[in-house]
Amino acid sequence: MLLELKDISKSFGSVRALRGVDLTVREGEVHAVLGENGAGKSTLMHVADGLLRPDAGTIAIDGQVVRFRSARDARRQGLGLVHQHSTAVPALSVMENIALAAGWPVTPARLRRRTAELTARLALHLDPLQPAGTLSVARKQRLEIVKALASDARILLLDEPTAVLAPAEAVELFRFVREFVVSGGAVVLITHKLDEALAAADRVTVLRRGAVALAAPRAEVSAESLTGAMIGGAIARSPRSRPVDDGPLLVRCQGLEVEGESGSGLRRASFTIRGGELVAVAGVEGNGQRELLRAVAQLRRPFRGLLDVARPIAFVPEDRTTEGLIPVLSLTENVVLGVGRIAPWIRGHRVRRVDWTAAGRRTTELLDQYDVRAEGPDTPAGSLSGGNQQKLLIARALERRPRVLVAENPTRGLDLQAAADVHAHLRAAAAAGAAVLIYSNDLDEVLELGDRILVAANGVIAEAPAGADRQHLGRMMLRSGASDAG
Repeated sequence: MLLELKDISKSFGSVRALRGVDLTVREGEVHAVLGENGAGKSTLMHVADGLLRPDAGTIAIDGQVVRFRSARDARRQGLGLVHQHSTAVPALSVMENIALAAGWPVTPARLRRRTAELTARLALHLDPLQPAGTLSVARKQRLEIVKALASDARILLLDEPTAVLAPAEAVELFRFVREFVVSGGAVVLITHKLDEALAAADRVTVLRRGAVALAAPRAEVSAESLTGAMIGGAIARSPRSRPVDDGPLLVRCQGLEVEGESGSGLRRASFTIRGGELVAVAGVEGNGQRELLRAVAQLRRPFRGLLDVARPIAFVPEDRTTEGLIPVLSLTENVVLGVGRIAPWIRGHRVRRVDWTAAGRRTTELLDQYDVRAEGPDTPAGSLSGGNQQKLLIARALERRPRVLVAENPTRGLDLQAAADVHAHLRAAAAAGAAVLIYSNDLDEVLELGDRILVAANGVIAEAPAGADRQHLGRMMLRSGASDAG
């Protein structure tokens, strides 16, 4: 076996994250690791990569037991971890971050050329000179992949690598993954996407509540058996309600233009959203959708055009670790900060104060209502798994009782049941009269959720015709121009 994890256990206080987990990875294979949020997948990868020391169990590479004191030791043994969230140093350039991760000499001209050659070969194009802190979330994910591959890893640990990649980018990534394993490497793929695991994996291991629930060759599993192993039964889905046709006009946008953070920015957008509607936006990264959603959420100021948005507004950002939550603060403190002065736990008129007992009690209720798995309201937000952090963001946003709800990639990093639950909450918000606007880089999610679909291409927003399928949306996303949406 190229990599073997044997009887791995790991606890954080009273929480047992891993319970005697076995995982074997062979040369020349893709091994998918599936499980619900908080099942222990990322913890297992952090143990494998030397970022965490197990409480019990052993790690072996090429049949030899190894003991990692740090991630550097794992790099020397040929392991490379692609983190789910960015670990780049924001002030350093793309090429400097790659050099830091891979130990390359910092000779500017050579480093720039080497970086450009590597990113081109991987079809994950990045500007070598761009500061990492100015990259979009999707481009930060690209950088994580390139950093891992730059160190000549034999074993790649991919933690949700396609979470913010466009479909074409994901195809290119898996093309590289297959070439990598054919050349003698091995890949561990953590994913919530069953179709992704079934298409890419040679073998599959499913974790549930920190233990192995299933381990089998790909040929012996199906979407149904994997789902059952992950959650112990079928996924509970809410029925889709019929959108309200005559709800009040809550979002009105005419000729909107917003300066771009990346890509072309927003050059032209005209549309309306009524209360009771759920409108989904599709588009390849950097085509104006980020600017559109943030303008509607009142976080970006348009430089031209008309924009009327009803209040209160709630916003769920796509990067939960830097924009959504403050990791060192408790769940209660994060809820209080996010809900703001309209919350019932705010006391007084001239002098306002927080009733922390009431806030903690309500946070506990939200944890239960939205199935956020945490020890309690005083738990630091940074200790939650990514999926549980995302569920907390959704809970906090809906606690504002918004008339307009804006969400970027609302199910990023969520398992199947958690994603279905978020879909149910978004539909419930629309059914209660809110105007809901979401962007997702998953076209299947766009098609499933949207009562209407807007497509962003080169900064222009156009509405897709009713009944448009995945192929039609894909053509609209890749067009060189677009006409205004009505």
